[in-house]
Amino acid sequence: MNRDYFQEALQTFNGSNWYGWKKFDSDGNKIPNDQRMTYANIKVIKDGATIPSEADVNAKIQEIKDAEQTAIDKKASGKQKLKDLGLDDAEIKALIG
Repeated sequence: MNRDYFQEALQTFNGSNWYGWKKFDSDGNKIPNDQRMTYANIKVIKDGATIPSEADVNAKIQEIKDAEQTAIDKKASGKQKLKDLGLDDAEIKALIG
């Protein structure tokens, strides 16, 4: 499953369910569905919410990716430490899946 980091990041601002996607551009042309989910096409659908800067969204995306990589690295490190203690792969899998 591919994570949608863009939408995950957006959901961290203003609480969830604050944004939607424009269906028409400023000239009234219909935006194709496969091109709607971009920063330029964000629209606010919750009173009081504001669109974060693109830089803030990109920073949040990187933060999410970094946290994901840290979790992967820690899992690998933990498995290696268990191997160093003498556990085999079957024992490690039984412990942590």
